[in-house]
Formats: sequence, structure tokens, C-alpha cells
Amino acid sequence: MNCEHPVDGSPCGECASCRAIAEDASLNVVEMDAASHNGVDDIRGIIDQVAYSPTQGRYRVFIIDEVHMLSTAAFNALLKTLEEPPAYAIFILATTEPNKLPLTILSRCQRYDFGRLSVKTIADRLRYVAQKEGLKAEDKALRYIASAADGSMRDGLSLLDQCNAFSYGEGELTYDRTLEILGAVDTRVFSSMYRCIHKADVRGALKILDDILVGGRELVQFVTDYIGYLRNVMLLRASEETADSLDVSSDNLELIREDAQMSETEEIIREIEVFSRLTEQIRYSSNRRILTETAIIRLCEPSMNVSRDTEGEILSLQERVRVLEERLVEQEKLLQQGAFSGSYAGGNAGAVPASPGRARPSAGADDASGEGTAQNGTVPKRRPVLPDAIPEEVQQVARRWGSLVANIPPERHLMKIYLLGAKPTVDENGQLLIVFENYVYAVHFTGSSQEAQQYREYLENYISTAVGRHVHIGYKELDNGAKFSDNYVDIQKSVNMKIEQE
Repeated sequence: MNCEHPVDGSPCGECASCRAIAEDASLNVVEMDAASHNGVDDIRGIIDQVAYSPTQGRYRVFIIDEVHMLSTAAFNALLKTLEEPPAYAIFILATTEPNKLPLTILSRCQRYDFGRLSVKTIADRLRYVAQKEGLKAEDKALRYIASAADGSMRDGLSLLDQCNAFSYGEGELTYDRTLEILGAVDTRVFSSMYRCIHKADVRGALKILDDILVGGRELVQFVTDYIGYLRNVMLLRASEETADSLDVSSDNLELIREDAQMSETEEIIREIEVFSRLTEQIRYSSNRRILTETAIIRLCEPSMNVSRDTEGEILSLQERVRVLEERLVEQEKLLQQGAFSGSYAGGNAGAVPASPGRARPSAGADDASGEGTAQNGTVPKRRPVLPDAIPEEVQQVARRWGSLVANIPPERHLMKIYLLGAKPTVDENGQLLIVFENYVYAVHFTGSSQEAQQYREYLENYISTAVGRHVHIGYKELDNGAKFSDNYVDIQKSVNMKIEQE
């Protein structure tokens, strides 16, 4: 504004006015730090200088830095001058928090927002400064410093100066040395921590945390950086197109992409929420390690969620369902590989027993008697054929329904959940009928999929083995809006007494 020979709107840097301003010797430029001068008297000193016209150049420029720190009285004292400034006076109010400025001040100013600088821009500038100062530094180290600067060139230069001071005389500034000086952690450690939590490996996750603390890393910095890593994983999981907007190296990008592919968005969001709350808890706590370990264990065990927030509770339930589904998939794989064999009574508790009246096909050829022979030459035991249950016995099964479902092995936890939402009764043919009020639960038994067929076979053999009678089971889903008590007899609530005839 005061340059005598501007070039395309930029100062020439050669005229007397430009040289005086660059050397901080111009009387036309007045700067005040409102963080330490925020009273009415400080503002009155500025107002008194406004009365004098410039001695050189066209304008007098008053710069108030951190203007949001001014007191209410100081703002009121400045307001009159901002409303009717002299033609030669220009005020520049600089702040990082414009929301704290009174509306009366904002309405009388032209606002210019400056965005954060990219990691590449800061890294290039740090590389230029390092070359000018004769500092040897790895590109990876400079890039991490630029990332830690969080868009601020001033903070990036301060961090570079700090790393240079601590590594003075040790040759080149390496990436590992930079992490050590700043108390930070490598991205590979974040990936290892994330994968341990994803696999519910409590021991592995706590071991990583212990190594970080033994290495002298700052816990608050670790949690903050880990949240940033989770943010990158979340964005890549949401859309692969966000990869271009992530300020990370190609190696780290591939690592983040692998973590994103193995996860669900709900799982990542839950981790971010837990660690975000942890950041507030440990900042001023003397038990930082204990709080961090508690958060990690809670993430590894979704059932331990104690959030009172509805959305947080939903995320926790979704995470618990995800863990159950993964275990179910592993069990089904083992089943397909033939890992479970034998009947329910004599084999593995989580095995799917053979269907009544049908023997499992053996590995060897059938002999003359029709019994299969195993490869080792032994004849496998066939499940005994049980007699059919009569209606009275079926009623007893319906009355024992709660205990029968409760004793289903833990390996069949999903089936147990589905059956707890069903009610037993007896149909017109005297057979056990399982009625579902929930379509989501019913489809796992009434559908035509392989999973539904396995569920039906397992439940029929399980109940038959438990009561010593072959129990035929039917499955029914209630119509939308219908009530069980209006359509079926609730055997569990019916009166059961012995009647003697005289």
C-alpha cells in the first residue's frame, strides 16, 4: 500500500518506503500484540497516533495481532475510530479466532480468510531453509515435521529449529531422530496398534503401548497422532477417491489402505470417539497410562462399552455383532473343512450333528451291511435312531424351552440370540412349532439358504438328543402386526397339573 513503484500489485522492495518497512524502521507502520496489550489504555495509545498523518508514503497502517484478546472495553474504545477512520489510516486486525470478535467490529471490517498450507508446500519451504542453513535432513524427516506443523509455516520452522538444536553435531537429521526429538511414533506402530484392536488382541495392543512408553514417547502426542491415523483410515474406507487428499507418503498410503479394507466404518468411528474422549481425560490426569490401557481394553472388548450416548451404544452393538459374525464365519469354514465330526452327544459341543435317520457319509466305501468304514479301518459309531415324541412330550419340550435354549453351546451364540426371540407352541399335528415375531430372526430358520438348513438340522438334533425323543420342529413367522397370544397357545404359561379321576 505504501510502495512507490508497485509491480502487478506487489511491492517492488527497492523504494525507500519498502526498505524502511522491511527494516522495521517505518513510522507509518505500527504493530501491537493484543495478547499482552489488551486494555483500554493500549487502544487509546493507538487512537492518539491515528490523529497524525503519514510522514512518508500514502497510508498509516495499524496492525493489531491476536485482536480477539482485547477486552470488551477496549473493543468499545476502538469502535468509534473504526466507524470513521481518517482517509490515510488503515487497520489490519489479525486473529485465529474470528468468532470471538464482537459483531459490531466484524460488520465494519473486510474479512480475508487464509487457509492452511499443504504438507508439500511446508516441506518444500523447510527443504529450502535447510539448504540455506547448511542443515542435512532426510526428506522423510522434513515431511513429518511439515505434517506435525498442521498447516502452519511458522510452527513448521519452529519444529525444524528445535530438531536442529537437539541433533546439532550428529550429522544428518534422520526420520527416527526426528520422531525421538518430537516424542512421536512411526506410522507402522499405529498400523500395528490398529490391527491388534481389530483382532481383539489385548496382549499385543498393551505390549505396543508399553514399548511406546518405555521408549520415552509422549502419551498425549501418541493418542493425538493415532486419531489422525484413524481419520485417514476412515476417509479411505469411505471412498478410495480421498487418497489424493491425504498428505501421506506412498508407503504409508498403502499401509492405510490395507487397514481400511479390513475394517468397517462403524468400527473406525467407534475407535475415534473412544480416543477423542481419552484425549480430554489424560491431558490433565496423573493416571494417563491407566486411562489409555482402559480405553484399549474397552475397544478390544465391545461388550464392555459403557457409553450413555445413543449413537455410541449403537456403534458398540454393531461392533459386537461384527465380532460374532467373524467368529461364525470361522466356525463355518472349519465345518466345511470337516473339522467337526460325530454326533452332538459324543462329538464337539459346537458341531452340527447328523440329521435323524441319516448317517454321515464316511471317507471309505460302504461295506455289505451298509455301514461306512473310515480310512483307518474303524467303523464309525452311528447315531441311534430315536422314537418320535408324542404330543405330551412335545408340550414338555415347549415348557422347557427357556432352559434348552440357554444350554445351547457358546459356539452357537448367534442361534441362541435368534431363538431367545421366538416362542414355542404345539401345532394341530402335535409337533413342536417355533413362532418368530421378528422377520430378521425368522429368515435364519425359514429360509432356503444353506445356513437356514444347517440351523434347522442342528436345532432338531440338539433338542432330540436333549430329551431322548425325535422331535419334529416346524417354523412360522407371525404376520406383520399380529400377536402370538391371539393365534397360538402359549404352552409356557398354560396350567400344568396332575388330574385324578374319582
